[in-house]
Amino acid sequence: MIITKTPFRISFAGGGSDLPDFYRKHGGCVVSTSINRYMYISTHPYFDEGMTSLKYSRTETVDSLDKIEHSICRQVLMDMGLHGIEITSTADVPSGTGLGSSSSFTVGLLHTLYCYKGRYVSKQRLAEEACDVEINRLGNPIGKQDHYAAACGGFNFITFHQDDTVTVEPLILQPETLDALQDNIVIYYTGITHDANVILVEQKNNIFKKKKTNNLLAMCELAKHMKQSLESNELSDFGRMLDEGWQRKKELASGIANPVIDNLYETALKNGAVGGKLLGAGGGGFLLFYCEKYKQKQLDEAIRLSRFPVRFEHDGTSVVYIGDKYW
Repeated sequence: MIITKTPFRISFAGGGSDLPDFYRKHGGCVVSTSINRYMYISTHPYFDEGMTSLKYSRTETVDSLDKIEHSICRQVLMDMGLHGIEITSTADVPSGTGLGSSSSFTVGLLHTLYCYKGRYVSKQRLAEEACDVEINRLGNPIGKQDHYAAACGGFNFITFHQDDTVTVEPLILQPETLDALQDNIVIYYTGITHDANVILVEQKNNIFKKKKTNNLLAMCELAKHMKQSLESNELSDFGRMLDEGWQRKKELASGIANPVIDNLYETALKNGAVGGKLLGAGGGGFLLFYCEKYKQKQLDEAIRLSRFPVRFEHDGTSVVYIGDKYW
C-alpha cells in the first residue's frame, strides 16, 4: 500500500489571472499558501486483479477502465495503463468549498500512482501533469494555481508566463511576521457549497471584455504589491489589499458573490476585520478575513459561523506510507 497526503490551499491575491485565456496574452501571478488540511490518497493491489476499485464519495468497481465514472481517475488510469488496483481518497475538507480540492486530488492521485509504479517525479512535473489532465485532457475551465500550490507547498508568489511555463517563488518572511499573519487570518465556513466550473465558465467568457481584463490586470499588480509588502515584513496594508482584490474579483462574474456573502462581509468589516475575500471561484465555501487578534472575539460574535483553524504548511504533496511490495 502507498499513501500520499496533498495539501489544500488559500489564495490571497491575483486569482483569475491563472486562467489560460488571460495569462497567455497578459501573463498572470498570484500570492497563495498551502495549508495543513489535506487530501489523502492510497492505492493497493485489488484482490481480483481483473477489476479496478475506487472509493471516494461513492464506490466504483469496474472490469474496464473506460467504465469509470470519476473523470479524473478514468483519465489518469487510462494514461498510465494501470488496472487491477484499489484507490481510496479521504479529505479533511469537502469539495465545492474553494480550497482547491479537485486539484489536490489530481496532484495526489498522480503522485500516488507514480510511486506505485516505482517512479520518482518532481513536484513541478506533478503540477504540470495535473494541469494537463484537468485543463487540456478533460477541458475543465479552471486555472493553474491550485495544482502548483498543492504540489509544491509553501507560501509562494506564482507567475504564469505567456508560454505556459510557471515559476514558483517562495516568499521569505521573518518568523515573527509569518506568525503575525497566521494569527490575524480568520476563516469561516459559510455552509454554502458551489460548482466552481459554472462561475469559471462565465469568468472565462468575460475575460475578453475590456473592463474585466483591466480588473484582472489590476489584480495582478495588487499581487505584486502584496509580495513586496510581505517581503518587507510589512502587514499594515495586507487587509486593505485583500479588500481591494475582493471588490475587483466580484466584478469578474455574476455568481462570485450573493446577498448572503455580501451581508457577512459587511458585518465583518463593521466588527474588526480590515478586509477579506471568499476563497476559490466564489459563490460559497470559506470566507477569509484579516483581523487583528484582539478584535477577533468581537468578529466571532458578529459573524456567528464556525471558525476554520488552519496553519500554513511547507511540504506540498508527500508520501506518508509505503508498505511491503508483495505482488
